[in-house]
Amino acid sequence: MQTLNVGAGRTDEEYKAAEEQRRADLRDDIRMDANCFFVAAGLAGLGTGLLPVRLNLLVSIGAIDLLHWYGRELVRLHPLIGYGAAAMWVVTLVGLGFAALRGYRWAFLAGVVLYGADMIALMITFSMWSIGVHGFFIFKWFQGQRALRDLKEEKV
Repeated sequence: MQTLNVGAGRTDEEYKAAEEQRRADLRDDIRMDANCFFVAAGLAGLGTGLLPVRLNLLVSIGAIDLLHWYGRELVRLHPLIGYGAAAMWVVTLVGLGFAALRGYRWAFLAGVVLYGADMIALMITFSMWSIGVHGFFIFKWFQGQRALRDLKEEKV
């Protein structure tokens, strides 16, 4: 029985099996964190009025709220501007989700930056629940990019 110095008495086969299980767990974590983009897109559609039901108490997009707040007259005269901005936000999140599922680390980082900047807008509008939801997504996407980095480092 050949043992390696990396495990406490593990054989080479046991070590390789444990590493393969770790890589499989990392791939599952990346997939779950990438799926958070689609959940965020659905919640953004729910909070911005793109869906028939609008629930902006718990879910809100700060940039869209600021557009309605400061561009009140413009949005009142041209209501498609608000819906267009909300649709662009949702499409961006869906695109980032597909990129993250394909294993692009920049998609996770772009999600962190996008939602981090939107949290500043939410602080201006005093939407505390939405700040918490944004914080959850930022945490999950940070975990996803870190898991993707770890997975790619192991392949090298």
